Amino acid sequence: MNPAPPIVLVFAANDPSAGGGLAADILTLSSLGCHPLPVITAVTVQDTAGTEDFLAIEADMVSDQARFLLEDMQIAAIKVGVLGSLENLTVVAEIAADYPDIPLILDPVFTTAGNDDFADEEMIGALRELLLPHTTILTINSLDARRLGSDEPDEQDDMTMDEAALRIRQFGTEFVLVTGTHEQTPTVNNALFNRSGRVRLDSWERLPGSYHGAGTTLSAAFAAFIANGMDIAQAAREAEDYTWQTLQNAYRPGMGQQIPDRLFWARPKPEDDEEGEKNEVIE
Repeated sequence: MNPAPPIVLVFAANDPSAGGGLAADILTLSSLGCHPLPVITAVTVQDTAGTEDFLAIEADMVSDQARFLLEDMQIAAIKVGVLGSLENLTVVAEIAADYPDIPLILDPVFTTAGNDDFADEEMIGALRELLLPHTTILTINSLDARRLGSDEPDEQDDMTMDEAALRIRQFGTEFVLVTGTHEQTPTVNNALFNRSGRVRLDSWERLPGSYHGAGTTLSAAFAAFIANGMDIAQAAREAEDYTWQTLQNAYRPGMGQQIPDRLFWARPKPEDDEEGEKNEVIE
């Protein structure tokens, strides 16, 4: 019998377009050699252009889904996305407190590239108080980082990525990865912070277009590399590199945004097709 791959427990909403949500988590984690355990927190009606409707799953059902799995399998990491309700957030915080040795990667998703809003101020306050103290790694874009770091809109406007990250650190998370996709810079600059300050800064070519699920891909990839035993600083770099490649190979299956190709490495390339033609056996 073969040994099980690293197992990652995932809390997230279902996105039927598979751009984000649980489907994106499953694709990313599987692509990077992990066995995903998807716990559904909400059902959405959405496509590649945006979200039409949203329904949170009852908290008891979310809790039961996760706790049955935690008692059955050895979990290497927990990845948290959209939770859908304060009750679900409380459930996940309680589970995180009960399993403090399992690293938790949090991608809170306040707003999406399609301008869908999944968090009000009450949810953000509960996130600070209940979940961030149990978070190993927070992945967040620069706009949401400013929103999480301060309740004052005027203060948010003047806050740098570094200032936002250090404020967030005060809520208890061990590491914060702030992405610079929304910044007006020639390159996308992503910075990883810990208690002492900035750990690393990685810059990436800014790709054209709009992508549905880039943040989900990044956080799931981060969880995958952590589950595989990589140290956090290196895992951040590898997750960013993988995500950039999924965006470079993105496709547009509908009328909205492009979707990252999490299985880009498995697709035949044009040069592969040409090589195959050269090597055809002629009888």
